[in-house]
Amino acid sequence: MTKCILGGVSMLALSLSLTIFNGTNREPVKPVIVTEITEDSLYETHVNNLYNQINLEQTGLSHAVFEKALTGYYNLKKTGRLSEEKSILSIADFDKNSTEKRLWIIDLEKKKLVLNTWVAHGQRSGADKATRFSNTNESFQSSIGFYLTAEVYRGQHGRSLRLDGMDQGFNSNARSRSIVVHGADYVSQGTINALGRLGRSQGCPAVPKELSNSVIDAIEGKTVLFINVTDQRYTSRYLDEHNAASFASNFDQQDTTSSPDSTLNI
Repeated sequence: MTKCILGGVSMLALSLSLTIFNGTNREPVKPVIVTEITEDSLYETHVNNLYNQINLEQTGLSHAVFEKALTGYYNLKKTGRLSEEKSILSIADFDKNSTEKRLWIIDLEKKKLVLNTWVAHGQRSGADKATRFSNTNESFQSSIGFYLTAEVYRGQHGRSLRLDGMDQGFNSNARSRSIVVHGADYVSQGTINALGRLGRSQGCPAVPKELSNSVIDAIEGKTVLFINVTDQRYTSRYLDEHNAASFASNFDQQDTTSSPDSTLNI
């Protein structure tokens, strides 16, 4: 009797199996793949959201450069060195030619591009393209890496903004070298028309003279400036994405796309 019952159960199971896979032509149920959500993956989403919401691709700022700069911003913020009143991140991309508007000032809290304009490099760093960099006094070359903006003062170029380099060996002598943000007549369309490139500084990230006050007002007082160059020799402890992700993990990853405010693009 038991054998009959077991045999019947087996035949019923076989019948159901044939019905599922053959009789009704239904596909077998596919396994559900569960992807683990980590701080790092959430951080990547956060970076992508900001980049897209601020429409940075349309302005010519690459995603890779923005991600590097943002990572440094969070790691520096984690140290407690940044302003509590401002959420400004400035990026100068010296991978680009001087004729391009390669300086971006971004308000991360408002998800807004404040300004996109020209910025000069050092006269011994190269002609239209900066290719040589130094942390040495009297080199007249630009220095790459992360900076904190400091105090405003008046010097030979008028109202100027001091910078403190955060990357030892790359820009740590910025203050002693008097590497500052200042306005200059040679950072202009007129100079580009005349020379085929911007004029060059003695190593300072000089900006258009007519915009210098706007630039200084926006970024002064312990905000981050990142001067980017793709250089395998450049290293920075502030480029640790995992460390930045752990700090930025409290950000809402479901931000809805908002229309950016008007941008000063001169």
